[in-house]
Amino acid sequence: VQLQASGGGLVQAGGSLRLSCVASGLTFGDYGIGWFRQAPGKEREGVACISSNEGSGYYVESMKGRFTISSDRAKNTVYLQMNSLKPEDTAVYSCAAEHGTCYYSDSMGYGMDYWGKGTLVTVSS
Repeated sequence: VQLQASGGGLVQAGGSLRLSCVASGLTFGDYGIGWFRQAPGKEREGVACISSNEGSGYYVESMKGRFTISSDRAKNTVYLQMNSLKPEDTAVYSCAAEHGTCYYSDSMGYGMDYWGKGTLVTVSS
């Protein structure tokens, strides 16, 4: 199983980025795929998750509004659209997969089965 995240970069505050996570080696529809982030010196936190059986949701309500998760099953890809970015959004963003569905009580992703290498998002003020 491989999860390949991409799309990170340097953006000014107020800008937007779209991250992509391409999954291979698994049956896409059998997994919940989530985005997590970890800022320097901070714990990992869940951003959003999407699954075929329950749709999409957010680990933390504050992520709603500026962050939107979506998927393209034909491309085995999950996207994270990030708008109105703030310097505090600076972090390494990683995608992960868990068999079955998304478990929003697991906001740090301890139960995720597979992780991809992250992509760095830097938001300048």
